[in-house]
Amino acid sequence: MFSVVFPGQGSQKVGMGKELFNKFELVKKIFKDADEILDLPISKIILEGPEDQLNLTENTQPAIFLTSYAIFNIVQKEFGLNINKAHFIAGHSLGEYSALCCYGAIKFEDTLKTLKRRGKYMQEAMPPNEGSMLAVLGVKLDLIDDMIKKKNYECFIANDNSPQQVVISGLKNNIDKLSDDLNKQKIKNLKLNVSAPFHCKLMKKATENMKDHIINLKFNEILTPIISNYTAEPSVSAIDIKSLLVSQIEGRVRWLESVEYMINKGTKNFIEIGPGKVLSGLIKRINKNVEINSLNNEEDIKAINLNV
Repeated sequence: MFSVVFPGQGSQKVGMGKELFNKFELVKKIFKDADEILDLPISKIILEGPEDQLNLTENTQPAIFLTSYAIFNIVQKEFGLNINKAHFIAGHSLGEYSALCCYGAIKFEDTLKTLKRRGKYMQEAMPPNEGSMLAVLGVKLDLIDDMIKKKNYECFIANDNSPQQVVISGLKNNIDKLSDDLNKQKIKNLKLNVSAPFHCKLMKKATENMKDHIINLKFNEILTPIISNYTAEPSVSAIDIKSLLVSQIEGRVRWLESVEYMINKGTKNFIEIGPGKVLSGLIKRINKNVEINSLNNEEDIKAINLNV
């Protein structure tokens, strides 16, 4: 029994998907269509950069989705692998939109435009460089949560990624204070290369700007349950999923709980579709016994076994 997962921001790099783009006409067509839909050379930004343009949130989000969508289509249409038989689907933050589009809930064009808009509003929710995010390594969520509450750091847990990784969002000066205290306690932490504090209440303006757009999106019901970042539980209802996507902008990404839910319900193999192997690494830290396939290139696709 397998489930399919889609990566989020942080997985991007210049040149992602290039091997498949150079070999398959289908990928070229998908990228060309995206350029026209967005009225932006997003394919050139993905394949050639520059890196600073790819790392702009309003470009990063559609770029990662586009790469995941192209790989998903190649897996099915060029290699004949029926990944529609997934037990569950899930995505990390923007990866939820990738999952919903690939499994038929949202149209390709609508997904691209929505993620471009989502990235823009998330970027503009705060003045540049006033917010920050911090990955804390080797410490469980409860300890960090207690530390934040006791010392009133005014920071927020943004991602519960694995038993060894929690990501914190907040104002830059508050994140700096937390980082200094963690360093004094010899707790490993790493400031993330982001320009805004995602998945916390500081994204309130983004939620306000995106709410009506998300609620009014044309949705099809899906047969494969999607595990929501916000609840770590499955849903197939269009109304419910839309509401959860709105809540997700300020809400914590409960990735650890989401993966544990899928495993507890029978998932023995995870297939990551998209650039990088971030989710594969997180899943391995959550449970070493599950099989994980990360699909980035032709070699990865040829090596996959769906008889699980």
